[in-house]
Amino acid sequence: MAYGFFLTAGLLEFMNLMCGRRNPLMSKKIESLLRKALLEDGEMAHSLYEYELEEHIDYWYDGLKADRDDFVFVVTENSGHVAMVLIMPDKTVLVNEAARAKLAEFWQNNYSLNLNRLIPTMVDELANDSLFVNGVKTVDHKLLKRVWGKARS
Repeated sequence: MAYGFFLTAGLLEFMNLMCGRRNPLMSKKIESLLRKALLEDGEMAHSLYEYELEEHIDYWYDGLKADRDDFVFVVTENSGHVAMVLIMPDKTVLVNEAARAKLAEFWQNNYSLNLNRLIPTMVDELANDSLFVNGVKTVDHKLLKRVWGKARS
């Protein structure tokens, strides 16, 4: 009887994966790893960058140019390790801690807020064996204040 239970449990897990439903325990683990790596300055794995991200740089750079993004960043998780890459319009490629620092520089005071909003989406993508790829367009805050200032007067 125990054998039938494991077979049923395995079949149920397989069906959930096929329907795009993620394993809640795996999702919690991924979320914890992302929070540690991205919000708590945790260590990231260069070997994971080389294994999963490095070969796609040209593809993401082409997408950045086509979408006219200011930068694109990609995050992955595998076997308890996190890696990220940030690509800029001049094809500067920053990896892991350097990418995290540049992202924090771009987003300044909104870094934690933005990542707290993005981490659930990252978890969904990563739990479904996809990479999290995000192109970003920035807004000039001085221009924005001037436009809003005119609208209010």
